[in-house]
Parts: sequence; C-alpha cells; structure tokens
Amino acid sequence: MTDAPRDARFSDADEGPLRLRALDADDLRVISALVQDAVVTVGDVAWLRQHRRFAALVNRFRWEGPTRTPERVRSVLAIEGVTAVRSQGVDPRDRDTVLSILSLGWEPGEDGAGRLLVTLAGDGTIAVEVEALEVRLQDVTRPYLAPSRRAPTHPE
Repeated sequence: MTDAPRDARFSDADEGPLRLRALDADDLRVISALVQDAVVTVGDVAWLRQHRRFAALVNRFRWEGPTRTPERVRSVLAIEGVTAVRSQGVDPRDRDTVLSILSLGWEPGEDGAGRLLVTLAGDGTIAVEVEALEVRLQDVTRPYLAPSRRAPTHPE
C-alpha cells in the first residue's frame, strides 16, 4: 500500500532561477508583476532586428524572494517575433540613462498579432509590435543584496 499523494506546498519550492514564458495576457500579467521596478540602462536594451527579438538585461527586484532581505537579480527579458519597436521618452543615444519598468501591457491586434507596451517611470514607453505574444523572463545571475537595501515603494 502506498501513501496518498499530497498537495505541493509553497515551502517545498526550490529557490532556483526563474525561467518563465508568456504566451497570453494572463501569463504576461505574471511576468509584469515580476519585472515591476526592474531597472535597466538604455545600453542594455536591444532590438535584434535580424532575430526579430527585443531584449533587455534588467536588474529586477525579487518580489518572490523567500527572505525579507531586499534582493535583486540580473534577468533577461526577451520579446520574440518583433516587427517594429518605437519609444517615447527614451533617448537611444544616451546609453547610460537608467530606465525603471513599471509594467508590461498587451494590446491585441488581428490574427494573434499585437503590441506589447513597456511602461516606464517618468512617462516613458517602449511599444513593441509583434506577430504573436511570446515573452520570456530568465534569471541569469544569483540574487544579490539590493544596493538601496530596501524594497521599492510607490507613492499613492
């Protein structure tokens, strides 16, 4: 006789790096929550036109971290099937400018195509036109103590 299976508990989870993919608006909301308050320099953002990919190497706050210690981790945020990229409030020539991501949003178009909006603090926006929604988020370093030593906050 075997023991009955038990439900998984959050505490059973391994603290490994995130590797997520969003293929619909519900999935994108999860990734959006995880990259809220991520910071990235303009120099770490690229539209790889020949690969039809928009990618950013971000320093994201670990909202899902198991400890109360404020941590960040370097992660790649990649958007696939990109046909065009436009920005407002971002000077692509100023590679040292630090951008802070507030959210990712999806505006569906026809036949699965649409626009992914990266909303930035300070009224900046990056609009990424895609053939279909496919976004990946992958941690590429170990977590480290947030330089500010505190969690980001937003005034009401």
